[in-house]
Formats: sequence, C-alpha cells, structure tokens
Amino acid sequence: MDMKNLKEYLCWLYYQYLLVTGIYVLEPWEQSIFNTVLFTMVAMVIYTSYVFVPIHVRLALEFFSGLCGGQQESTVALMN
Repeated sequence: MDMKNLKEYLCWLYYQYLLVTGIYVLEPWEQSIFNTVLFTMVAMVIYTSYVFVPIHVRLALEFFSGLCGGQQESTVALMN
C-alpha cells in the first residue's frame, strides 16, 4: 500500500468516526474537547486493565484451584 492510499484510508476512517459519533455537527473547539475526553477515558481503561486485570486473574485462579481441591501453600513451608 503506498502512502497516498494510506492517507486516503485514514481520512476515510476519520470521516467514519465523525459520522458514527455524530460530532461532525459540533464546532471545532467542541470536537477537540470531545476527542480529548474520549481518548483520556480510553487511555485510563487501557491502563487500569494493564495494571489490575492480571492481579484479579491470579486471585481468581487461586480461588478456583482451592475450590477444586488444589493444595494451599502452607505459610510454615514458606518460612523453612
């Protein structure tokens, strides 16, 4: 894909974004505020998913392994 087609494709994607969200009717300063809030929220969701999801998955695996008869590690065994 050459650069002209890539630029046209990105412009088309941006145009679709404007149409789907309905922000094409807003003024430019309102669009920038909307985009800033939207992308900030997306960034926060990605960050919290990156930080907290692995912790919850590990805790869920420990919980369900305990329910299914898996042996718990003894704190005495860890101290020796």
